[in-house]
Amino acid sequence: MSYSQWFQEHGTKHQKILKKLDYLTDDEIITYFRFDNMVKMEPTFCPLYAKNSKCHDNKELNCYFCACPNFRFNETGFKKIKEQTLFSLCSIDSKEGTQYISPTAIHQNCANCFVPHSESYIKKYFTRDWFEAMQRVNKTIPH
Repeated sequence: MSYSQWFQEHGTKHQKILKKLDYLTDDEIITYFRFDNMVKMEPTFCPLYAKNSKCHDNKELNCYFCACPNFRFNETGFKKIKEQTLFSLCSIDSKEGTQYISPTAIHQNCANCFVPHSESYIKKYFTRDWFEAMQRVNKTIPH
């Protein structure tokens, strides 16, 4: 699955959840997206939920910003670095982030970064429109 395809599908799932929660306050929505609740209430939101597994080893994982507003991707690549194409990166250059490097590609690895999964971060950048929050992520299309 391409970045763009995942991005669109995930955003659509996010919209469906928010639509049914429109009666909740912003704080209640953020609480709803806590990992333990999401596993029970939205088991198809993430394939890892079926195994009760987290994508980030963080005790207080909140899944509202699954897909980080600081992540950037470009399906055709940002640039060539020697023989490899840089396809994704972190716009804040998080010190917890790393890169997955193959012979032909470089991809951002966010597994050790918890920045967008804390409720204080989510409250700071919260919007009920996930696509609005993620508007800078997809650099394949102009914004």
